[in-house]
Amino acid sequence: MSENSETPDVTASGPSEPAAASAGTPAAPQGPQPEPLRFFGTTWVGHDGHYGLRRAGAAVGSLAAAVASCFVLRFAYQGLEIADIGGFANMLVVLMFAVCSAIAFRKTWEGFSRRPADPAREDTLRGLKAIGFVGSLLAYFFRTLTEAPGEKLRRTEYEEAQVRYAKRRSARTGNPAARRKKGRRG
Repeated sequence: MSENSETPDVTASGPSEPAAASAGTPAAPQGPQPEPLRFFGTTWVGHDGHYGLRRAGAAVGSLAAAVASCFVLRFAYQGLEIADIGGFANMLVVLMFAVCSAIAFRKTWEGFSRRPADPAREDTLRGLKAIGFVGSLLAYFFRTLTEAPGEKLRRTEYEEAQVRYAKRRSARTGNPAARRKKGRRG
């Protein structure tokens, strides 16, 4: 989210911005801009742009991916049974996927409500979350039933940024260089 509206965004507007502004197109919006969400863009702000359909599609897609993933894991488990590596190894594989899925579910769910305190630690958990991908897909599915995943966090941050921006803008009145210095005569 960008709070600094005075700094031009060279990558988004490109060199043709002055020509576009003179042609009658509106200038870039002032103030903080909402951060887009995956699959939703910025439709979460006003719940426009087929937001409901996007949520339904994301829910169905994540549930279908979780079910398909379970079938893939089932085939992998059957391959282990065919290889006859032993009951203990089979149990360890099942336990590993169950624990990793539970941890991935929890970490993904927490990621929807708050930013990670230590991004380096989140990077170290990336492999574990990849193994427990079924848990991440299920967390995405369940969150999509109530809102776009991460919407509440981004909405809170966006509203706070708007308040800070409005406060900064209201404090600026006039040209500070033209103000008369108090207590000085000259």
